[in-house]
Amino acid sequence: MTLILASGSASRRAILSGAGVDFEVQASGVDEDALKRGFTGTPGALAQALADAKALAVSAQRPGLVIGADQVLEFDGRAYDKARDDDEALARLKLWRGRTHYLAGGLTAAREGQILWRHASRCALTMRPCSDAFLDYYGRQAGEILTSTVGGYAFEGLGAQLFEAVEGDYFAILGLPLLPLLSFLRTEGLIAT
Repeated sequence: MTLILASGSASRRAILSGAGVDFEVQASGVDEDALKRGFTGTPGALAQALADAKALAVSAQRPGLVIGADQVLEFDGRAYDKARDDDEALARLKLWRGRTHYLAGGLTAAREGQILWRHASRCALTMRPCSDAFLDYYGRQAGEILTSTVGGYAFEGLGAQLFEAVEGDYFAILGLPLLPLLSFLRTEGLIAT
């Protein structure tokens, strides 16, 4: 059976590849903005709804097991999307410094338009009280990361310097809770037990 990742995320592809999992990639084409506009639940429920929508959209088009994943950043009870520009991203990092925000993740497996499995994650990330000078340096070095990730950082790279403490699964912070996914893939016979 083919495993399909319904995501264009380079980080998610790297996580699966690094674990030695064979898979194909197909973007879902889901209108995430439309789903977000009409959503009234928690940030965690939104992440799960986005993961569901992605997995279901691709599984309705292709045979195989489809994995959908998404992440929503939560700070002070509010959900944050990717920043529109570098200035907005840096303003957020200044707001979050010295404080804790959360990455709520949803992970869904679907086949033939039916959801087979779900996993939710929630990681707490506490930014260190970094200086404006460091954030200016970070902004110059981060490049497209500022607007291509929900938090404006790649935790596996330079973004790690923004934090003083994290609680939760490292892979979930990167966008794909690998260990629960591998366990599920074993039960489905897609990887060796």
